[in-house]
Amino acid sequence: MADDSRETDKNAFGSFGSYAAIGDSFTEGVGDPGPGGSYVGWADRFAVLLADQLPEPEDFRYANLAVRGRLLDQIVAEQVPRARELAPDLVTFCAGGNDIIRPGTDPDDVAERFERAVRELTSAVGTVMVTTGFDTRDVPVLKHLRGKIATYTAHVRAIADRYDCPVLDLWSLRSVQDRRAWDDDRLHLSPEGHTRVALRAAQVLGLPVPADPDQEWPPLPARGPLEVRRDDILWAREYLVPWIGRRLRGESSGDHVEAKRPDLMPL
Repeated sequence: MADDSRETDKNAFGSFGSYAAIGDSFTEGVGDPGPGGSYVGWADRFAVLLADQLPEPEDFRYANLAVRGRLLDQIVAEQVPRARELAPDLVTFCAGGNDIIRPGTDPDDVAERFERAVRELTSAVGTVMVTTGFDTRDVPVLKHLRGKIATYTAHVRAIADRYDCPVLDLWSLRSVQDRRAWDDDRLHLSPEGHTRVALRAAQVLGLPVPADPDQEWPPLPARGPLEVRRDDILWAREYLVPWIGRRLRGESSGDHVEAKRPDLMPL
């Protein structure tokens, strides 16, 4: 990835001495493995970029309250009050994706509940960055939900306008359309995908970044239809069938999982 020459003397929203991330598996960092069975993820990487902007990076404090599998109402009940209590300079709020992919959910209704949570957060913390959905046109299983996700994304952008929230717009991030930006399960980002989202989040706040998140990927060798089909069958057996099974049993990948950084702590 090439260096990004865009630099600013000060980021567009001021400096941030503390940051709390709330959300689901995307914000927890699933797909970006770390030490001891934990995950790193874009929010952890973004926190490092924020800390690097301070004269004394060791003074920076970061909490990550996100837990995989959480629905919007669970995030609002479990994580939003904690974020309000911590009252950091910055909160990133990504929620509703797990609701949208469930059959029968209404993106308008999900957006109304999301807006109520944004209203709560903006009354208690310095800046709230909201996150749109990804464009799923090339994602198996999810591509047929593209219209529903686009509707929710439009709502998120409108809510951001009403509450003066910066927007981490993942729909327009072209680089994550490449399959190398995604984990083998095709539902979570790979380490490189998480890195590119972290860089985009920093750009949104006007921070200088070491690389362009939309830098083009190197060319891939062509794959024949038999190889593609073999990969699809393997993916369905290893990931799709278990995912459907959990849904049918009413189970979540986040059952019995706790937030990895429940308090504002140094990096």
